[in-house]
Amino acid sequence: MHPDPANPSEPTPDTLASLAARIAALERQLAALQSPQPIPTAFAAQTAPIQPSPEPPPIPIPPPRPKQSFEDRLGSQIFNRIGVIALLIGTSLILKLAIEHGLIGPVARILIGLAAGVALVLWSERFRRNHFAAFSYSLKAVGTGVLYLTLWAAFHLYHLLPAPIALAAMILVTAWNAWMAFTQDAELLAAYALIGAFATPALLSTGGDHELFLFSYLLAIALAVAALLRLKPWPRLILGSFPATVLYFIAWYSDHFYQPNNASPIALTSAFLIAFFAAYTIPTLTLKSTEEQPQAYKLIPLALILANTAFLALGLYSVLQDTGHHDLLPWLMLALASISLGPRRLQQSPAAAGIRLSLAVTFLTIAIPLKASGRWITIGWLVEGVALLWTAARLSPRAEPEPPSPLAPHRIIRLLACAALTLGFFGAVSLPFWLDLEPTIHQAILNSRFATSLAAIAAFALAAWIARTASTRSSSTPDRLWPTITIATILALNLVSLQAGIDEIATFWNSTGHTHDSAFQTALSISAFLMAYGAALLAAGFWRRTAFIRWQGLILLVIAISKTFLYDVRDLSEGYRVASFMGLGALLMAVSFAYQKDWLNLRQPDPPPLE
Repeated sequence: MHPDPANPSEPTPDTLASLAARIAALERQLAALQSPQPIPTAFAAQTAPIQPSPEPPPIPIPPPRPKQSFEDRLGSQIFNRIGVIALLIGTSLILKLAIEHGLIGPVARILIGLAAGVALVLWSERFRRNHFAAFSYSLKAVGTGVLYLTLWAAFHLYHLLPAPIALAAMILVTAWNAWMAFTQDAELLAAYALIGAFATPALLSTGGDHELFLFSYLLAIALAVAALLRLKPWPRLILGSFPATVLYFIAWYSDHFYQPNNASPIALTSAFLIAFFAAYTIPTLTLKSTEEQPQAYKLIPLALILANTAFLALGLYSVLQDTGHHDLLPWLMLALASISLGPRRLQQSPAAAGIRLSLAVTFLTIAIPLKASGRWITIGWLVEGVALLWTAARLSPRAEPEPPSPLAPHRIIRLLACAALTLGFFGAVSLPFWLDLEPTIHQAILNSRFATSLAAIAAFALAAWIARTASTRSSSTPDRLWPTITIATILALNLVSLQAGIDEIATFWNSTGHTHDSAFQTALSISAFLMAYGAALLAAGFWRRTAFIRWQGLILLVIAISKTFLYDVRDLSEGYRVASFMGLGALLMAVSFAYQKDWLNLRQPDPPPLE
């Protein structure tokens, strides 16, 4: 078949064959592109596997500092300190020889001493830069000591300097030491500055009464120490600053304080005592601590709280007592309790808060006998004990931390509550030794003794309920002290009730007149009371299903039985004897019947045998 010349678009067989060959070639190329291609050997050999990134090396832990041997301490520290003292003594001897032999004039001696002191301090800096810090501090101690001795000689021996100039110069030396301690981060230099600061009043003392100047100076030191402790964790400075302040106050007080009927010294001394207390309260709230410090360092703020509060309390008490203001002592204790509670709202450790709370409670306890009299003291202690126990129960957590902290606020409050309740118990069952004997009570029931007993019974009943409620709260670590308090308060309640009943029975029969039958009536009434009280305890034990109360009833019945057979059968007349035995027998039969009926299911059946 040939193509038509009139239709040139008609394909020829050769064209169709060429197109088919080209399509087949394109399909083969497309198939080759879609199939996975193997990695060339040369390329595969050059491709390295991905290695995991190596872990960073652990941070090396510095080895512990080697323990200093006694030989090392002896050579580097003890001999160093002895050398400082020896050099100071030598300097004093040089001044003494110069004075005795007239080698140099007074002005020259003072100038030489000042120049030597300054030169030693400046020379010590060279050793510090060469990393001999301990030796550098020793030279500074010698230099500042020479400066203090020279200034003291200029004031006291040669009278070249008036007291204000000598004081300003010594304060300048102290400030220089304090500045070096702060900039060089050297606690030892701060201790040197503190020693110089407290030595200044003794060096410049003339024996006169300079209360305003002395206490203002000591207060400035206390505030400076508080500011330094706010910036540096140096709690040991407190161990020098606070005792020195107390010693200066005691020395001044014993020599100069006695101004009766004069309000000005009283007000001034009291104001300084309060200012000292405030100044030394600041470190207890702001003192820094580090992990490297020993555990004993962390106890210094707690000890300062106790010592500072005791200093304020004893100081103000002495001021009021020695000036005849005895009527203000109870109000002083109340004010001290309020002051102790003041910082509790600020941020502080639980131990510090607990100590301050215990101090407040202690002052309240002391205030009660100072203000109250007679049996009101007992009632005050009982009310305080119940209030503290309720507070401890409210603060007690449902789950104690592990291990429980003995200084937790609720634990401290609970112990203080137990102490107050113990004082109240002894006040209720016997006259306190610090009170005069009360006059004989002639009327039963309606008297202060029975009213105090009722208050004690109510207090111990409420305390038992509080302790039992607290002990039943769910806790992962039950607190065993709450059940113990419950048992103790129930026993105290019953003892107070028994004594109150016996006392009122004896008072009632004695008030009717001393007749032949009065003793018999009293003995029989006491036996009946013991039986009735024992039966009431048994009934309460059956009702509450508690063996503890039932055993108290049984013990009381044993006491009643012993009294009946050992006392009543011998000393009572026949009629009272019959009444005693009949009443005891009827009661014992009723108790026996209750136990035989096994109302409490006390006789448990034997467990079934194991199959």
